[in-house]
Amino acid sequence: MGRVRTWLRRPAVVGVLGVGALLAGAAAYWFQPWKLWQDRTVRETAAAGTRTLATGSLISHEHTTSGRVRILESPDGTRTLRLENLSTSNGPDVKILLSDAPVKPGRAGWHVFDDGAHLSLGSLKGNRGDQNYALPDGLDLAKYRTVSIWCDRFDVSFGAGELARV
Repeated sequence: MGRVRTWLRRPAVVGVLGVGALLAGAAAYWFQPWKLWQDRTVRETAAAGTRTLATGSLISHEHTTSGRVRILESPDGTRTLRLENLSTSNGPDVKILLSDAPVKPGRAGWHVFDDGAHLSLGSLKGNRGDQNYALPDGLDLAKYRTVSIWCDRFDVSFGAGELARV
């Protein structure tokens, strides 16, 4: 115990410990590792009377991901992207993207999309369950062929699905 007290009396040691604690706190804030063990389940229903315009299955990229994706159109013409039975990892700053890039199966989440066109539909509401995302009016669906669950913080795809027109 005497050695520890002797070391802690040195200003350089106290400074290094203080800086180390600050860096550890900043890293924890940035990476948010606890989110990998926190699940958020969303249970939204599809609007009544919708018709399916496109559908696809999600595959895994950087994190194990599964579920179905559908593009729905309501009788009033509004369109929605719907994720069904979604199961993926939670993470910091995870978004839903429409992309013009093809899905590359069997690859880790980095380098699976090129720098083509993409459109963010907002933050992922939860990493489990069924959820709906409004599509902008006038969106040309022919431009976008895939959906990606994308982590903006680390520029990595958790999973993606190719959309097939119905």
